[in-house]
Amino acid sequence: MAERSFAKEVQKLKKGDGETFTGEGILAITKALLENGVGYVGGYQGSPISHLMDVLADAQEILGELGVHFEASASEATATAMLAASVHYPTRGAVTYKSVVGTNVASDALSNLASGGVTGGSIIIVGEDYGEGSSIMQERTYAFAMKSQVWMLDPRPNLPTIVKTVGDAFELSEASNTPVMLQVGIRSCHVHGSFTASDNKRPELTVSDALENPKRKLDRIVLPPATYIHEQEKLTKRRPAAEEFILERGINERFGTPASKIGLVITGGSYNTVIRALNRLDLADIYGDTQIDILCLNCVYPLVDSQILDFCEGKDAVLVVEEGFPNYIEQQISHVLYKAGKSIKLEGKGKLPMGGEYTGQVMVDGLAEFLQDHAPGLLPVTKVATNEEPVAIPDLTDTLPARPPGFCTGCPERPIFAATKLVEEELGEHHISSDIGCHLFSIMPPFDLGATTMGYGLGPASASAFRNEKKGGRRSISFVGDGGFWHNGLTSSIGNAVFNKSDNVIIIVDNYYSAATGGQDILSSRATNKTKETQHSIVDAVKGMGVKWVRHIDRTYDVTKMRDTLTEALTTPEEGPKVIVASSECMLNKQRRVKPEMAKAVKDGKRVVKPRFGVDEDVCTGDHACMRLSGCPSLSVKDTGDPLRDDPVASIDQTCVGCGNCGEVADAAVLCPSFYQAEVVSNPTEREKRSASRSQRLMGWLQSRRDAKRIVYA
Repeated sequence: MAERSFAKEVQKLKKGDGETFTGEGILAITKALLENGVGYVGGYQGSPISHLMDVLADAQEILGELGVHFEASASEATATAMLAASVHYPTRGAVTYKSVVGTNVASDALSNLASGGVTGGSIIIVGEDYGEGSSIMQERTYAFAMKSQVWMLDPRPNLPTIVKTVGDAFELSEASNTPVMLQVGIRSCHVHGSFTASDNKRPELTVSDALENPKRKLDRIVLPPATYIHEQEKLTKRRPAAEEFILERGINERFGTPASKIGLVITGGSYNTVIRALNRLDLADIYGDTQIDILCLNCVYPLVDSQILDFCEGKDAVLVVEEGFPNYIEQQISHVLYKAGKSIKLEGKGKLPMGGEYTGQVMVDGLAEFLQDHAPGLLPVTKVATNEEPVAIPDLTDTLPARPPGFCTGCPERPIFAATKLVEEELGEHHISSDIGCHLFSIMPPFDLGATTMGYGLGPASASAFRNEKKGGRRSISFVGDGGFWHNGLTSSIGNAVFNKSDNVIIIVDNYYSAATGGQDILSSRATNKTKETQHSIVDAVKGMGVKWVRHIDRTYDVTKMRDTLTEALTTPEEGPKVIVASSECMLNKQRRVKPEMAKAVKDGKRVVKPRFGVDEDVCTGDHACMRLSGCPSLSVKDTGDPLRDDPVASIDQTCVGCGNCGEVADAAVLCPSFYQAEVVSNPTEREKRSASRSQRLMGWLQSRRDAKRIVYA
């Protein structure tokens, strides 16, 4: 189960030659792969390319008809190693993953793939994001392209260019025997548009055909002395071939007026933002026509020296627009100009921010500053965007409380961390190592747990240095999610702990999916997946790795059991790693699954019961323990209007999903006395209707009786 289904959209992939294809960038990339005869596709999900994996998963029937093999890879390293199928065989392959974390994981396979080179076209589609919403460190994949000498394309964010670039990437890869990275950011992944489709093509050589006709070339295997030859090939054959292809095919585009005394060298992905900024400065129309000379790099690596020098010839100043840091492109262009003895003024970082995403206003400000210094006559009189005056944004920091990211309503991971806080109240604070995934929200209020996070599946590994020499001394606690567990954690964290006789506590948060990346199925998912093997036990895997002390909690909402089990793990005299597998279905995915089923059942006239929780205002003491140990978005406070009560009482809004966690964590009890559970019944039975009617009449009588006894002051 994924975050959303593309079952309807993937039918567009069947469109043939001359038909108009309309959709978003992710879908266009998939269509372009099929039009270019891809033989196999793999990858690992992660924003902003999660939907690409989801589209491919939903399109497996179409892929199968064309003889295209698809895999949801176990990790980014697995995906990149998959491209080994194109080393000896002229089969086109493509893999995709989130970068830069994905590229970090894949780097070993990438180095080996780049060393031996490829015969069939090989594309690595990497999603990169420098915005405030990005969930990763702000590093550039560009460094990997430079290090391993693989080429990187960054197409303009419009569907025709994206589709063309996919075809160019395959051909560039084959012309230079080198894998090619296709970098797409948020703007490219989710841009909407249309293009004229072509017919889908069956692979010239399917992976099945390759198996029937095995090939082997010793000089392609990454082993000395071949590796020394590979390095020479990269520099003397492959790179020149790539540069020739870039020029002949016109991969990079030139816009504007070549005679302009100033110029912009921009990455393809930033084109739309640059044109919009020029438009706001009255220097370009909405179609991109401008007086300023622009070199748009749809291929950002390698740069072709002759093309750079040709563009800069006769100019007084050039601004390089590239997001992220270091400023690799600016440095390369500076070196080219220096070697050629050019005295042109090169600008880049400084006029534009050193790092981060170049948003619309950032681009306007940077371009305006560059033009003010080097071509003030081009600027409008106001030197600011002329379409609207900037709106003053009030400072609300003293008015509104901070809203840190947190768990979804009813998240089964919330009680795990509530139990951890309860344990620390009794046993004191512990060193806690966190991991990548939804459970990383535990570092934020109200839990404030976790000291480090070192990588996907590496939570327990990041606590491996801690060993208490004191007998019966304090142990560390580490977390790893089920997605991270299968991605990297089974060997790097669990196996490492067993091998080194770690005495620490490991909690595996099992929510049945790779929830943080969009809810994709994994090995331990409870669902039945038509094309994947699921329902494999994490407990069995942990035991198989050699862990002796294992406890499985199959309902994390039982806070008391969760607390007691963690206390046992931290205090037991038994040596070796202590592993707790805490399982409950991701509430977000559960609601996506259950709500349509319930809606259909109600429509069909079936009896449906939905639990809801509430708070009895007369019983609630207003101590808010339920909030301090929960933080559920549906839980808030309410003023009773009673002048004799100073503190507001707890209140549950309509978004409640009935998990009951708020009531249990208040005192780690079955349910706090002030909480009550109600059941909303759709299509009740006749007996239930009569019972409800009697209850309403009785409650009405009791209320009127109580009201009659009230003292009323005139």
